[in-house]
Amino acid sequence: MLSARSVRGRAACGVALAALLATGALSGVAFAQDEAPARPAPAAGMSEYAAAVVNDEIISTYDLAQRMRLLIATTGVQPTEQNLPQIQQEALVSLVDEALQLQELRRVERQQKFSIIASDEDVDAEIAELAAGNEMTAEQFTSMLRSQGVLGSLREQLRAQASWQRWIQGRYGSRLRIGDDQVQAVLQQQRAQATRPQFQVSEVFIDSARVGGMDTALRGAEQLVSQMQQGAPFQAVARQFSAAPTAAAGGDAGWIGPGEMPAEVEQALDQMRPGQLSRPIPVSDGVYIVYLRDKRSGAGATVVSLKQAAIGVPASAPESQVSAARSRLMSLRSQITGCDDLEAVASREAGVIAGDLGEAEIGDLAPAFRTAAESLQIGELSEPIRTEAGMHIVAVCGKRASGGAELSPQMVERRLFFEQLGLIARRYMRDLRNAATLETR
Repeated sequence: MLSARSVRGRAACGVALAALLATGALSGVAFAQDEAPARPAPAAGMSEYAAAVVNDEIISTYDLAQRMRLLIATTGVQPTEQNLPQIQQEALVSLVDEALQLQELRRVERQQKFSIIASDEDVDAEIAELAAGNEMTAEQFTSMLRSQGVLGSLREQLRAQASWQRWIQGRYGSRLRIGDDQVQAVLQQQRAQATRPQFQVSEVFIDSARVGGMDTALRGAEQLVSQMQQGAPFQAVARQFSAAPTAAAGGDAGWIGPGEMPAEVEQALDQMRPGQLSRPIPVSDGVYIVYLRDKRSGAGATVVSLKQAAIGVPASAPESQVSAARSRLMSLRSQITGCDDLEAVASREAGVIAGDLGEAEIGDLAPAFRTAAESLQIGELSEPIRTEAGMHIVAVCGKRASGGAELSPQMVERRLFFEQLGLIARRYMRDLRNAATLETR
C-alpha cells in the first residue's frame, strides 16, 4: 500500500538550496573543490534529516543534495530559484526509484541465492564507458567527478541502473517472443508509409505518473526546454531526466517513420526544421521534448547529384550574345566525357564557370534543370539550358531514391524486443511504487 505524505515541501527545498549554496553548486557546473570529502558536514545552522523514507529505508537530505549536484554537474542545467524545485523533484524521484529497485533485487537475491546487484568492478566498467564517451580516460573522468563532489552519487546511480537492467533482461528477455506476424506487420506498415517523410529524432519523455501528474510533467518539460535553449546539452538532459528507454543512449531514437511515435509528436515534427528543438508536447501519459536532427523525404522522391559548366549571360543580353554562349558550350560539351572531367575541361575555357551542384531532389530543382535531370541517365550531359543568370550545361553524376533503406526483419525484431522490455520495466516499477510505503518530507 502506498502511503505518501508530502510535508514541509518548501522547507525541504530551502534546505536543499542552502546545501547547494554551501557546497558551491550554484557557481557553475564545475565546482571549485580540489578534493571533496566523502561526506561533508552540513552547513552551519543546518541538520541532516530524512528527505524520504522508502519501506523504512531513509533517503537523507545529504543524499538528496548530492544527487541534485550530480544532475547539475552532468546536464549543464544552471540552477535557479525557478527550476530548483524541478531539480529537487527529479533527484528525489530517482533516489526513490533506485531504492525500490535495490530493495527488490536484494529480496530476489535472498530468495534465489544468486548475485544480481552490480559489483564495484561492474560500476568501474560503466564509468570507463562514460569516460570514453567524453573522450577522457577513466582516471581523468573520476578525478573530475571527485573534484565536483559527485562521484559517490554517480556510482550509486550507475549501480542501480546496471543491476536493474541486468535483472529485467535476465528475467524477461528469454521469455519474450516476437512473432513473425508482428515483424511482418511493422515491415508492411513501413512499406505502406515509404513515401512519407522520415525523421531522425532525439527525445526526452517525462512520465507524468512518475513525477506526480501532468501539470508537474509539463512545468518540468518547460524548464528543461528553457535550459537546453540556454546551452544545456540535449544528450545529458535526456540521460538524467528522460523516462524513455532511449535515455541510456542520450535520447537517440534514430530514424522514425509514421506511426512510430504518438500522433501529437508526429504532428509537431511535420512542422519542424532540422536542428530545431520542440516545445513541450503533451501526450496521454506524459510530455515529450524532441530535437529534430535530420529529415528526409519518402522513398517516392528521386535525388540527383549534378555538375555544371556555365557562362554568365544577363537576362537582357541580345540574342547574338546568347547564341555565342550557346555555341561555346556546345563546343565544350563535345570535349567532355562525363562528370569526371567536366570541371577540368571547363577550367581551360576563359569565362566558363564550372562546379559541383551537390545533391538535390528533382522536385526542388528549377524547371529547366528538372527536365534535364529527369530525362538524362547517369554520366550524360544536357543541351545548353538558358536561365536568367546565363547559359548552362549540366551533367547527371548520380541518381538514387530518397529515404532510408528498409529495415531488415532482424532489426525490426530487435526494436520490438526492447520496446516490449521497456514496457515491462515500467509496469514493474509502477507495481513496486504502488506496493511501497513511501513518505516524502
